[in-house]
Amino acid sequence: MSLYLLFDVGNTRLKWAAVESTQMPSDRNKKLWAYSGSISSKSLQSPEHRAELADYIAKTIPKPDAIGFACVAGEAAIENLQTLFPQWADIEWRQFNGNSQYEGMRSLYADPVKLGADRWAAVIGARALSNANTLIINAGTATTIDLLGGNGVHYGGWILPGLSLMQESLQNNTAQLPPVTRSADHSGFGVSTNNAIIGGCDAAQIGAILYATQLAKQMNHPIERIWLDGGNAKILAAEIRQASSLHLPQVDPIEGLVLRGIWAWLIKNL
Repeated sequence: MSLYLLFDVGNTRLKWAAVESTQMPSDRNKKLWAYSGSISSKSLQSPEHRAELADYIAKTIPKPDAIGFACVAGEAAIENLQTLFPQWADIEWRQFNGNSQYEGMRSLYADPVKLGADRWAAVIGARALSNANTLIINAGTATTIDLLGGNGVHYGGWILPGLSLMQESLQNNTAQLPPVTRSADHSGFGVSTNNAIIGGCDAAQIGAILYATQLAKQMNHPIERIWLDGGNAKILAAEIRQASSLHLPQVDPIEGLVLRGIWAWLIKNL
């Protein structure tokens, strides 16, 4: 069995997946991520945790044909990542960056070197799934919103604090606002401090998405699809469904959008 091993090293989580060469990044079969996992990115700092991760992967999959990765967690994380498999020293690690070229696509970012590799990978992953005018949203530690035209052009995007960061900033920088707990009865205007914070942070995220769709329409790229990935994707998708009166375009939670983009790029660069 011929495999590609993929890593997405974010600020909070490290995600990995092994995909067969007979599969394609456009596949949406649930079995696509049969060989995959996620751990804290901080685990790379520990020799013991690195050894555990490497041992688990090496025992789970055969030797891969190629390894592709993207990392936004710093140079130390990259160095630690590349020490995982000394037994596979003959395999080249191929790093995906924010300025990596991809046929049929380009970014209008002023300095592509400074475009986050995870954002660019997610945009390419979205392109593998659809040729429509698309918003790509990664709801993680930060929430990123990127506009991809049906013409393959990335028009840029926004970076805002994620749900948890928004909530924690209120807790950490005010004297009387407490930690919050998400409950099922927080819709509408909050009638408790807890629900006011939860609802306010949700509204800020959804408001940014709504404004992005309006701005895209003004740019003559009306949004046909919204891809939603990241650790807070399910929460945000549920809140968007409750806000049906906003008439947002179709919202599709999708798993592993960054990994799909790394994969799509890797198979074009073998």
